[in-house]
Amino acid sequence: MKVEAVSIHVESLSRKWENFSIHDVSLRVADGEYFIVLGPTGAGKTLLLELIAGFHKLDSGKIWINNVDVTGFPPEKRGIGFVPQEYMLFPHMTVAENVEFGLKMHNIPQAERQKMVKETLEFMGLSHMHGRHPMTLSGGEQQKTALARALVIKPKILLLDEPLSALDISTQKKMQNGLKRIHEELKITTVHVTHNQVEAFILADRLAIMNDGTTIQTGSPEQVFHKPKDDFVARFVGFENLFNGKILETQGGVAKIDIGGVMVEAVTERVGGCMIGVRPDDIIVSRQPFKSSMRNTLKGKFVDFVDMGSLVSLIVNVNSASFVALITKRSFLEMKLKKGSEVYLLFKASAVHVI
Repeated sequence: MKVEAVSIHVESLSRKWENFSIHDVSLRVADGEYFIVLGPTGAGKTLLLELIAGFHKLDSGKIWINNVDVTGFPPEKRGIGFVPQEYMLFPHMTVAENVEFGLKMHNIPQAERQKMVKETLEFMGLSHMHGRHPMTLSGGEQQKTALARALVIKPKILLLDEPLSALDISTQKKMQNGLKRIHEELKITTVHVTHNQVEAFILADRLAIMNDGTTIQTGSPEQVFHKPKDDFVARFVGFENLFNGKILETQGGVAKIDIGGVMVEAVTERVGGCMIGVRPDDIIVSRQPFKSSMRNTLKGKFVDFVDMGSLVSLIVNVNSASFVALITKRSFLEMKLKKGSEVYLLFKASAVHVI
């Protein structure tokens, strides 16, 4: 299978509905890029995808695909393959007939249709299921069929609406690998919306954080997950430790910050008031103090924990500040912690993000 990778440029996109609006969204997706729109439920991710697909008219803004203004184009003229969250497979049709449906809508001759369906089913590993009906398929098989139906028309762009949300964890992992394979082999420009941060980190070349109908921050997964723009993004991507602080002094690019009587050092050139964030997985927990290159060593009391299976989330009070740290189940058992136990939290100055 071969497709032509194209770019997408969305500028100042706005559309108002009765109870919700998309407002002033601007995005650029490069040729062959896997771009993820990440945000909580109700952020407007699906509506943004549908606007790009042409399912709704814009109130304002422009959409370019490969530098062609497609703002007024109907969906079928945009070269887009769309996979909805519910898959929307026709229950009375076989797998092969579902995949063929879009080709019929495009008036492709029968002989060519059959060849294209055969090629796509082979590519997706569905050849042996060609005669099955959707109700007899697993969730992962239904999703692969929906993907095959979108890919068979050789779209320039693939739009995926929460493609893994209905699958169990094991199938999600398999389908993540499947989506990576499809993208690596076809190099098709892809926009994928999800609320799953792990999914975004694994699949995205770049991503945008969306909330309340607009985009807040765009960048690589590393940039967004480790250098959030504001407190909303920080909380959403896992900075459970967020504190208001005051920068007291800065020396050599390292600042001393007071977070309510607790002193923390961070790499920053800022001055004055701020907010700091530390990810739970960047904190080392010890029963005893020990020498290390980490600038931050805080003594606190263990107050509670949340068992997460192979990991344990610890809650530790350091004076008036309550920290969350993530450790392995094995470490937790070895430390034999009891409520009120004295512990030490260690983390690098570079692990402290200043907002």
